[in-house]
Amino acid sequence: MSTVNGVLYVIVCASGGAGEVGRLVRLAQEEGWVVQIVATPPALDFIDVPALERQTGRPVRSRYRRPDEPKPPRADAIIVAPATFNTINKFALGIADTYALGLLAEAPGLGIPVVVLPFVNDALASRAPFRRSVESLRAEGVSILSGQGQDGSGSPAVHDRTGDPEDRPWARALDALGRLRRETPGEVSGP
Repeated sequence: MSTVNGVLYVIVCASGGAGEVGRLVRLAQEEGWVVQIVATPPALDFIDVPALERQTGRPVRSRYRRPDEPKPPRADAIIVAPATFNTINKFALGIADTYALGLLAEAPGLGIPVVVLPFVNDALASRAPFRRSVESLRAEGVSILSGQGQDGSGSPAVHDRTGDPEDRPWARALDALGRLRRETPGEVSGP
C-alpha cells in the first residue's frame, strides 16, 4: 500500500451507517490514503473503535488533544460519512462544539477539500434548515453528495438503510473527493 494521497480524515457521525465505515477505510487505503478516524462523541456507540484502530493503525479521535499529547498530522482531505442532519446543520453554521465540528469549521478556510455523504431520512432532508445548510456548504466548495449520483447539485443523498451490502456509497464519496481535488489542485497537497 502506497501513501500517495496523504492524510484523509474520515469524520463519522452517529447514524446506522456508521458501523460500515470500515468499508470506506479499506477503499481509501487501497487508493493510498493514510486514514484518521474522527468520531463525534455519540458516534462512538455506533462504531467498533478497536477494529477501526487496528485497521488504520491510528487511535480513533473524538476529543481535542491535551497539551501533553502529540499533535496529529493535518488532514489533506476530509470525508464526513455518515453525516447526520445535526452535523451538517452545525457545520454550515460554523458551530464548533466538538472536535469533529472544530475540524470541519476550519477546513474550508484552510483549503482542505471536504466531501459530505448525508445519512438523513426523508423527513429531515425535506426541512428548510437542512436545505439551506446544504446550499450554504456547497457555496463554500464543500461537496455534498446527491441521491442521483451527482456531485454538487440536486437533492442531498438520503441513506436511511444500514448494512448496504455493497461499497457503493463509500466509493461515491472517494470518487467525489477525487473530482474535488482535481478541480482545486493548488489548494491541497498530494499528486
